[in-house]
Amino acid sequence: MNPTVVKLGGAVLADAEAVAAVWAGVRASAAPVVVVHGGGPQATALARRLGHEPRVVAGRRVTTDLDLDVALWTLRGALNARLAAAGGAAGARAVGVSGADGGLVTVSRRPPRPVDGETVDFGHVGDVEAVDPTLLLVLAAAGYTPVVASVCADRAGALYNVNADTVAAEVAAALGAGRLDLVTEAGGVRRDAGDPGTLVRRLTAAEAEAGVAEGWIAGGMRPKLETALDALARGVRSARVCAPADVGGAGGTVVVP
Repeated sequence: MNPTVVKLGGAVLADAEAVAAVWAGVRASAAPVVVVHGGGPQATALARRLGHEPRVVAGRRVTTDLDLDVALWTLRGALNARLAAAGGAAGARAVGVSGADGGLVTVSRRPPRPVDGETVDFGHVGDVEAVDPTLLLVLAAAGYTPVVASVCADRAGALYNVNADTVAAEVAAALGAGRLDLVTEAGGVRRDAGDPGTLVRRLTAAEAEAGVAEGWIAGGMRPKLETALDALARGVRSARVCAPADVGGAGGTVVVP
């Protein structure tokens, strides 16, 4: 059976009840599950405790030497271990790994690029070159649930911070996933962000484009929809933006081309 890839952001990871709901859904899933996670808010909080203010340009973090260390400490360290431990407590055989393990995700350093008239060097930020899902398939075949932190390596072994949505989409495409779940606090796309009753159950690419133009798709939801559509274009059978409690079941916003 084609696996499901579940992507969790830092806001979901900060909520113990949300994490428990995700693991309950993973346990209920008929398909094998691969969990991919980020941790931007936690990385920012740790950086500030160290007296460092991270720089974010066009929604992407500039990763200095210190920012890379912080990403390793938070994503591959505390968050990955805690998420795997929560999975174990829920009865899942969760195993924490990163994109750097087993040659899972190979990246190259992002070159400087123009952003709003400025050439920005994003530092230790990686762009995905290749995904080898062998490690994930071996773990899944043995009954384990991989928990993947979005820290990856290049061919020379240098480590990079990589956007977790991107890693999730790339992994889902490489696995030929049956579904990609992008888990958010909002639980899906809403026409009115503050009104759960305006949840959109099904969203096409054209409707998403119109929503961006009209302003009701904005902020972090826009790149999530772009990620979902990219995954669909690359062979993932289904994609949705959903709530923690929707994992393993129905609900949220199903995204279609």
